Amino acid sequence: MRALTYLVATTLDGFIAAPDGADPSSFWPVTPDYVKHLTESYPETLPGQARAALAIDGPGRQFDTVIEGRRSYEVGLAAGVVDAFPHLRHLVVSTTLETTADPAVELVASDPVTRVRELKEEDGAGVWLVGGASLAASLVEEIDRLVLKIAPMTLGAGIPLWGRDAAALPRAWRPTDRTVLESGVVFAAYEPDSRM
Repeated sequence: MRALTYLVATTLDGFIAAPDGADPSSFWPVTPDYVKHLTESYPETLPGQARAALAIDGPGRQFDTVIEGRRSYEVGLAAGVVDAFPHLRHLVVSTTLETTADPAVELVASDPVTRVRELKEEDGAGVWLVGGASLAASLVEEIDRLVLKIAPMTLGAGIPLWGRDAAALPRAWRPTDRTVLESGVVFAAYEPDSRM
C-alpha cells in the first residue's frame, strides 16, 4: 500500500503561508544547502521549472503522485504555471473548479478521503500532499508520514499547518528522522504513533 506524506514548509511558529495565502517563497529562505538537500532527498518536490534549471530528470525518490487543494493550485496559476509538477501525476481537490488549466492535472471534485484511499491501493511510489492546510486537515487520518521543512524564522500570523478553520486535531506523532542544515532549516519527519 502506498503512503500519503504531508511534506510542507513551515515557520517555527507553525505557519505554512502568509496571512493572505501568498506563496511561501515570499518569505521562505531558499539557501544553497536547502536546495541541495531537496535535490538529494526529495527531487520530485521541486517544481518543473526548477528541475529544468537544475538539470534534474528521471523519477523521484519518494513520490510519483502529488495532491493539493484549489488555493495551493491557484498560487501556481497566478504565476502563469498551469502544472507545477508535470513530472508527477498531479491531482487538485476542489468543489468549485469545473476544470483544471491543464488536462494532465486531474480534478478531484468528490470526497478527497475516498480518492486518497483509492490512490493508496494503487501500485506505485508514495503520494505527496503538498497543501493546502484545509485539505491536510480533512485528510489528517490518512496521513502516514508528516515531513516538516522548518525555517528558522517566525511570521506571527498566517495560515497554520492544519488551516485556520480546523477543528481540534489531537494526534500523536513519533519522530522518525531529523536533518539540520547549516542554514538552520530543519527537515523533521514523523509517523503516527498509535501508542499514545
